[in-house]
Amino acid sequence: MTTAAAIHISFDNSYARLPQNFFAKVEPTWVRAPRLIHVNDELANFLNIDPGQLHSQEGAEVFAGNCIATGSEPLAMAYAGHQFGGFVPQLGDGRACMLGEVVAQDDKRYDIQLKGSGPTPFSRQGDGRAALGPVLREYLVSEAMHRLHVPTTRALAAVLTGEAVLREEMLPGAVLTRVASSHLRVGTFEYFSARKDTTSLHTLANYAISRHYPEAVEQPKRYRALLEGVVRRQAALVAQWMGLGFIHGVMNTDNTSISGETIDYGPCAFMEAHDPATVFSAIDRQGRYAYGNQPKVMLWNLSRLGETLLPLMAEEEGSQEAALATAYEVLNSFAPLYEAAYLRIFRAKLGLAQEQEEDAALVKDLLEAMAEGRADFTLMFRHLSENDGFGAREQFAQPAGFEAWHGRWLARLTAERVTQEERNRAMQQTNPVYIPRNHLVQEVIDAALRQDFAPFEQLLAVLDKPFQERTVLQRFAAPAALEQRVLQTFCGT
Repeated sequence: MTTAAAIHISFDNSYARLPQNFFAKVEPTWVRAPRLIHVNDELANFLNIDPGQLHSQEGAEVFAGNCIATGSEPLAMAYAGHQFGGFVPQLGDGRACMLGEVVAQDDKRYDIQLKGSGPTPFSRQGDGRAALGPVLREYLVSEAMHRLHVPTTRALAAVLTGEAVLREEMLPGAVLTRVASSHLRVGTFEYFSARKDTTSLHTLANYAISRHYPEAVEQPKRYRALLEGVVRRQAALVAQWMGLGFIHGVMNTDNTSISGETIDYGPCAFMEAHDPATVFSAIDRQGRYAYGNQPKVMLWNLSRLGETLLPLMAEEEGSQEAALATAYEVLNSFAPLYEAAYLRIFRAKLGLAQEQEEDAALVKDLLEAMAEGRADFTLMFRHLSENDGFGAREQFAQPAGFEAWHGRWLARLTAERVTQEERNRAMQQTNPVYIPRNHLVQEVIDAALRQDFAPFEQLLAVLDKPFQERTVLQRFAAPAALEQRVLQTFCGT
């Protein structure tokens, strides 16, 4: 049974003040022997939480769910979702519990949620637990994404539960404490849309606007402005994923956030050898969420959001037909928004400050040469950031394509008004040297299963400065050797 804790967190829980059909009140399930793995002091300070109080056994009890901090109102959110294209009318937080919200140093509101804290009314016969491996993967990758300047949920803490969970084998149980701008999803809107509950859709849309798109309040058509805002942020987000070789792995609508953050790191991974068809997720057998498919999948997901908003936009527009035309117009803006963001990112990766019409072809031809030459995505761009970039040739199994492209790139650089040193410095702030490569994450997990968390701490420290090359950390920049390759990742449920 959960008990009260003396840990002080200044909760102010706006979502808990919404109607009761938005969530189920729950308490985390008590666990046998909570033990801290890691506390994110920097994030705690940002959230106006004293990190000193979190490094105690009572902190471990709070992060495991055994103790509830004063002001917390634990709940599991209701939502639906399209999973691999098939609609499930009720999903919800099946193994997560939102403790509450805090206002951080930027004066914005953030959710604090336990993931792996036991069953809820939405668990659908699941155990509501999380295994240690997926908890460490999400911690590492979400914090790496933050340091790579990608909008993302973050990790505040990870704890061992002292209990085992059954997956394909018995594994140590763990709980992740996750922080998000909110946990509103496309699937949250789908939940009420499927029930034809227009009243709740109004409430949800107004809440999302107030929390994430306050500028829409002053717009004469606020629900159109909401859809425009989500489309704009998600177009920019996916462009950032593509610029890093990141593969989300499970882009269901319930994993698509309204805030525009990367959320739900399950079978995610970073691509090494460039190939648009790359898939890591063990459950994505048809390649629906392959690296190269991510932009069109995001548009598909946003189209589902547009459908849920039609009744609200019909009130604004005066008819269902006008609302449908509005939704199409907004959704049709995704492609140009994405393409502009994508090209802006790759121009920066190539050291191009000025815009020229030929740049799109220059990017496209490089990526095609990389795919043909099986070039490592991260290291190719990093080596391109050094001197005249010819060292990137080493990443190509067949370098002829790169050599032809390299001459075009050097010619294009003559139009830039910066020195080579200035360009290299700017490119090295855009092209990371360290990413959470799959085999490194697996090494961390394997060591943790032996109760050795030193590799986790070391990799977390490396990923804290992804753009700063350190010669003593060379192995953290190298692609996996053949015997180290990890070809599949798993959701952890």
